[in-house]
Amino acid sequence: MSVEVTKLSNGLRVVSESRKSVETVTVGVWVDVGARFETERQNGLTHCLEHMLFKGTKKRTARDIAFEIEAVGGHMNAYTSRDNTTYYARVLKDDMELAVDLLADLVVNSVCDSAELEREKDVILQEIGQTLDTPDDVVFDNLQAAAFAGQPIGRTILGEADNVRAFTRDDLTEFLATHYLASNIVISAVGNLSHEKLIELVTDKFARLPTGNRVPALPAKYIGGKHVEVRDLEQMHLTLGWQGVSYHDDDYYAHQLYSTILGGGMSSRLFQEVREHRGLAYSVYSFSSSHAETGLFGIYAGTGPQMANELLPVINGEMELLAAGPNEQEFNVARAQLKAGLMMALEATTSRMEQIGRQMLVFDKIIPISEMIANVDAVTMKDVATVGANILSDSSPSLAAVGNKTATEFLN
Repeated sequence: MSVEVTKLSNGLRVVSESRKSVETVTVGVWVDVGARFETERQNGLTHCLEHMLFKGTKKRTARDIAFEIEAVGGHMNAYTSRDNTTYYARVLKDDMELAVDLLADLVVNSVCDSAELEREKDVILQEIGQTLDTPDDVVFDNLQAAAFAGQPIGRTILGEADNVRAFTRDDLTEFLATHYLASNIVISAVGNLSHEKLIELVTDKFARLPTGNRVPALPAKYIGGKHVEVRDLEQMHLTLGWQGVSYHDDDYYAHQLYSTILGGGMSSRLFQEVREHRGLAYSVYSFSSSHAETGLFGIYAGTGPQMANELLPVINGEMELLAAGPNEQEFNVARAQLKAGLMMALEATTSRMEQIGRQMLVFDKIIPISEMIANVDAVTMKDVATVGANILSDSSPSLAAVGNKTATEFLN
């Protein structure tokens, strides 16, 4: 396996990893724009544009796009996050040219037809409705809104329904012209490929990408707050949040280890104490999410209304115990989990494509797997305890809950 990086004359970055032992190639287009780049009126526009790029180009209809990729047994998809937008295709090695051509056609030649937009709005509104009907999705949006109140990074990725209804073709094309610039895009590919051939294809197919200066997102700042939503549900969905760390923070890996020990799997403290020992929740786990300049550490639990009042002290007790320091066994288990996760990401071409594509956007370079493993190994038990103590000392924790009145009234 070898990773190669090339920056084209227009600023477009291309990164690839060649693997002669596989029969497939995954190609991704990483655009450095996500929901956090939107104004309040634009909220949901990045996701809407992601949908619309599949609805037809200057040389292909939406049906053509679907049939061409599936005619070779390939798969094509996209997703929007708060930080970026990703389009990708996985194909057999001999079909890499088609994958690059299709992805370039979406990004460079999309027509954003007004009639198609009106139809796709209905699809997105159904997606929003489906999310609103899923309380364990809603509660995470509410936590983000509480943690980063009044900021673009705190808004939902799908956007508000009224915003989506109001979007016009001009909104889409202006956003496309502002953010879909050569210098703002990374092409990431992993599989049985030649980097030279990939460069040749990308240089040709993406030649018409506009150039210009990147428009950065507004800086984000963790604030903390509370968002309790009363619904007639059988369960209460509860999330707790504290200020986390950015991708660039020295404590990034210590945070990952702390989260793994506290609630990262069936052997974690929360799973064992909350679910196995006390039976207070079916699902309980922790997470540590990062952005360029900030982050969020959080805990999720789904519990019965009659158990909600008992759950919070148990979670707090486990956090206090871990702030005193992990034991050697759980520390070693968590470290093994993290390192295995990093290594397993190397196995599949799609997950590896995502890893190196995201690294190019965040760090503008590829972090060798040996360096990531060394960073995990460099974390000490004292570092984990310090992270735990710092989280507990946070004076502005966040809380979001969705549940019935009985379950949530003690949170107000």
